[in-house]
Amino acid sequence: MPRATTVDCPGCPPLRALTFDALGLIKVIEARGKGGGGVPKVVDRWGDPDASKGLVAASLIDRKIDPLLAVARKNGVIEILNPLNGELFFSVSDLSNDGVRPEDNAIVGLHLFRKQRLELASRSCILLACRTKGNASIKTIGMADTKAGSGAPKTWNVCASGNISFSEVDGSESYALFGGKGVEVNMWDLEQCTKIWTAKPPPPNSLGIFTPTWFTSATFLSKDDHRKVVAGTNNHQVRLYDLSAQRRPVISFDFRENPIKAVAEDPDGHTIYIGNGSGDLASVDIRTGKLLGCFLGKCSGSIRSIARHPELPVIASCGLDSYLRIWDIGTRQLLSSVFLKQHLSKVVFDTNFAEEEVKHDVADTATLDALSIDETVGETEKPPTKRKKSSSKENKEGKKKKKASSKEKDGTKKLKSKKDDFADGQVSDLEYTL
Repeated sequence: MPRATTVDCPGCPPLRALTFDALGLIKVIEARGKGGGGVPKVVDRWGDPDASKGLVAASLIDRKIDPLLAVARKNGVIEILNPLNGELFFSVSDLSNDGVRPEDNAIVGLHLFRKQRLELASRSCILLACRTKGNASIKTIGMADTKAGSGAPKTWNVCASGNISFSEVDGSESYALFGGKGVEVNMWDLEQCTKIWTAKPPPPNSLGIFTPTWFTSATFLSKDDHRKVVAGTNNHQVRLYDLSAQRRPVISFDFRENPIKAVAEDPDGHTIYIGNGSGDLASVDIRTGKLLGCFLGKCSGSIRSIARHPELPVIASCGLDSYLRIWDIGTRQLLSSVFLKQHLSKVVFDTNFAEEEVKHDVADTATLDALSIDETVGETEKPPTKRKKSSSKENKEGKKKKKASSKEKDGTKKLKSKKDDFADGQVSDLEYTL
């Protein structure tokens, strides 16, 4: 059974998170309790353990009405689920016909479009999928049809050579970002499926050494502006690109000595969170490249995913040490952690849970207050004379019970005397006969 470590952890506010691991399991973690002292626990698990169905990418539409969860597996299957109960709506195979095994050309990026879903029918969705070899596609899929999608998909190749490591979509869902090993960070217009920008590698250093291109993760710095991009590299560098300024990075700095594996943005538009292959997690002000501080308590494995809660001041991280950790972004203190047994690949927040939990707690406290008020009023309205009468009645009843018991005892005595007399009579008769 999963266990929660609470040593030196004050607990976290009410929240709900979904984790995805290498065995294809989706685990639901919830922290309940008012006042920020909740301990996250595993409340549900979806799927069966199967290494061939390991989860490699996920995307969540987090809305109060009709939420959706899309997950991509190693075998090339994309599943659309209900994030509330794990119900499988349908699955689609996204295998290519080029003879490459699904493991060698796995899906590295998946995105469910939110705005287009509002315009479509309630039983349809649009998703973007990108594979390791650079095959990207946008498909419109009807939930009623489990075999094929509705409408011709848009397909294109985002790289001529190399391997793609990630794909990200901006807040307006009009632009997508791609990059990887041997592939410079590039941006595409999703409406026209055309490349609009490509990064230029930094010049060689003073010794004439040129570092090869290897991007591991990236994110848009702001949801409202697609022109600023932050990317992490395999040679422990963090780079800030501004499309309106130049193709080379505006700011570039090193973080420790291990590859950057995860990058996440903060809603303030200038703070980022980075995690590397040795388990270091830190926050950086990207405007100046200044390290704001490292989070207390180092992870024991490579960090593979960082998620920022859009409402609560917390972030979640997970990776190869099989732990989900919740951190406070203000104090950079570990709030709580949960051991989930398998290597974790991604974590996402379900923000609707916190609102429902808080409302539920408020309603419970209101009903408890009302009940306590009613109880106190009822106690003050009872006159003391009634208690005396009840006590006198109890005394009378007790006396009646005593009298009844005494009568029963007298009856038993009379019966015993009669028996004794009868016994004496029998003895006298026997003596007479003898």
